[in-house]
Parts: sequence; C-alpha cells; structure tokens
Amino acid sequence: MANIFKKMEAIRSDICSERSLLLQEKGDLQLDTITVKQAHGGMRGVKSMICDTSLVEPDKGLIIRGYPLLEIKDLWPEDVFILLLTGQKPTKEDREDLLKEYDQRAEIPGFVWDVLRSMAKDSHPMTMLSTGIMALEHESAFDEKYNEGVPKNEYWRYYLEDAVNLLAKLPGLAAGIYRIRFDKGDPVGWTKGLDWGANYAKMLGVSDDDAFVDLMRLYLMFHCDHEGGNVSANTCHTVGSALSNAYYSVSAGLNGLAGFLHGMANQECLGWILEVMDKFDGTPTEEQLRQFAWDTLRSGKVIPGYGHAVLRVTDPRFTGFLEFGKEHLPEDPVFKTVHHVYNVVPDVLKEFSAERVEAGKSPIGNPWPNVDAGSGSLLYHYGLTEFSYYTVLFGISRAMGMLSQLVLNRALGVPITRPKSVGTKYIKENV
Repeated sequence: MANIFKKMEAIRSDICSERSLLLQEKGDLQLDTITVKQAHGGMRGVKSMICDTSLVEPDKGLIIRGYPLLEIKDLWPEDVFILLLTGQKPTKEDREDLLKEYDQRAEIPGFVWDVLRSMAKDSHPMTMLSTGIMALEHESAFDEKYNEGVPKNEYWRYYLEDAVNLLAKLPGLAAGIYRIRFDKGDPVGWTKGLDWGANYAKMLGVSDDDAFVDLMRLYLMFHCDHEGGNVSANTCHTVGSALSNAYYSVSAGLNGLAGFLHGMANQECLGWILEVMDKFDGTPTEEQLRQFAWDTLRSGKVIPGYGHAVLRVTDPRFTGFLEFGKEHLPEDPVFKTVHHVYNVVPDVLKEFSAERVEAGKSPIGNPWPNVDAGSGSLLYHYGLTEFSYYTVLFGISRAMGMLSQLVLNRALGVPITRPKSVGTKYIKENV
C-alpha cells in the first residue's frame, strides 16, 4: 500500500494548506440560506457540507473527482477507489499494489460465518451485512493506535488501514451472505490474482458468463459515490466524525442505505417491471406501456425508477447500464421492457406534469430515469433473482465512497458534526 500512502501524504499537505487559506479568506462569507420549509423538509439542497470525492450536477449527473462518470466507466472498482482517495487516476502499479493488499487481507475469520449462520433464517441480507461488518470491528487498526496515543495528524493512516482491510473482505462477506441466506452452499474463498469485481462474481457463484464479471465491475464502479449528503454517506460521515472507526461508520451508513427510499429502491423498480410483464403476458408494446403509464399516474401511483432528488437529466448510470444491456442481452424480455419503458415514460411524465400545472397543481420535477430503473434487469438476466439481495451489491460499492470520505476527513482533521436544532416554538416566536 506504499503507493497510496505516498500519494495521500502529498495531497494531504496540499489540501490542508488550501483549506487553511480558504478559511482565512472566505471563512466568514455566507454559503447558503435556510428556510423554515427546508428545515422541515429534510434539509434538501441546503449547502452545508464539504465533499470533494464526487459531485452530482443536475444537468450532468455524477462527476467523480472532476471526471463525468461515463468518461471513466471502464475503470475497475479498485481504480475508482484510488481515484476517490487521491484525485488522481491510478497507474498500473497503483492497481497492482492495492490488489496485493486485498490478496493478503481478504480471508474472513470462521467465527463471522458462525455469527451469520446463527441469525434468523429470514434475516434480511442487509441486516446480515451490517452484522458481519460489526463482527469484524475488533480488527480496527485505528482503535488500537488511538489507545496507544497516536497523534491526530496520523489518524488518517489507520483509517486507511481499516478501509483497505474492510474493502478486501467485503466481496467475500457479501457473497458468503448470499450463499448462506439463499441456500446456495458454503461461502467461496478469495482467489489471489483476481480483481475485486471478478472475485465477487466468482464467489457469488451465480453465472459463469464472462459478461457477468464485466457487469459486476461496472455495477460496483457506478454505485461507488454520490456526493456527501445522501443518507448513507451522510450517516457514515456523522458517525465517523465522532472518531468511530471505519467498521462502526460503514455499518451505520449501510443501515441508512437499507431504507426503502435509498438503496432498496432498485428492488422495487424491478418488481414493477415484472408486474407490468405479468399483466401483458410478456414484453408489452410501447403503445400498451403508454396507456399503462397514464393509468398508473392517474390512479395516484408513481412509476418506480423515474425522478431524482437532484438530477434533471437521464442518470448517466442508467445510460451506462442501458448500453451494457444493448450489447450483451438485447433480446432479454425483462431488459426489453426496461428499454421500452425508457422510450415511453419520460414523455408521459412531461405531459402529465403539464396536465397538473393546468389543474393548478405542482409539476413533476424530473421525468427521467435514475440508476435503479434499469440495473435490476441486468442482475436478473444472469440469475441473480433474489431482490432483497440487490441492496447488498449497492452497499459493497458505496463502501468505497464512504471509506474514501472517512479517510480524507480524518486527514483534514474535520471536526465532529454537531448542527444546531431548534424547536417549533422557537420558529413561531423568532422567525
């Protein structure tokens, strides 16, 4: 891991200097305003955090360290983790260095499997993942060094140690959970020399198709990070700001990801697609879909996978998955339905929005698909049909973003998160 440490040392010095100068020159300037409506509305859109690993532009989508997602979609997950950490595209040596670390750290202690097998048979896979991570918490290098009195400016080194250790184990842990929870056999061990995505695909044991390995690499890369304000990243950041180690922090973030409004949305989207296909006894025509979409909206229901809190264009992650599907499974009936829905639903939503405005109601903000609208159909094609597991895949990927933000925050000495809250009485009397 010498390459990553060396790069982190260099950028830490530069970022700390830049941050210090920025605070001196602009520290007292106003960044945003806050309304009572925003305070009651989940703080949506309020500028109150710093996150340099990624940015979500409403008209562009996810940008990772300055690179629009689709421009770097060929990077492997281990590449994007280094990019998130350092802001620099990794060299071949950087990737090999990290993969060697994964090879050395990937083995999962037997007692972890004992813990997971002792859980209720119908435990949700996300519950098992969070539990498995907590079972590994005793390995924290940061806790050990903190108790020895390591200076604050060295904290980041041991958060990085914990991050790499956890990332090395996550694919095996997640794949083992899949096999235990769904009676697929015993967990499969890590294969040295294989990359992160290929190992995950192999340990799942779902498909021998080489394209499934490519899908895993793409899936793990696409979900890696999404700014700092989403529930999982924000939760992980808040917990980590108290100097809880990476295991506590990522487990907390994943508990947020398990919510139906966050990471579990992907399974809802695929479920809706399959319901549509069941109604029409297969892949419907675009005209049939158009009428069905209108009926759905006028009945007061939503079309899962369409709309996004920030984006006002097609999610580039959806575009990337759509391109993968066109190349590898263009005739798959589930994927064809997803494609047809994409051709039809945005226009229906625009017309429906205009209809609402004419009726004096609020318009629909974004008629375009988000990442969840299409990813499930690809997993389903390759035999990964257990919907409740899909959020685990999301979580393994998002751990890279959460961990890179944790390491960087400790490198910068970011203080504990402690916003001020006020009560309803205060607002009534003072606002």
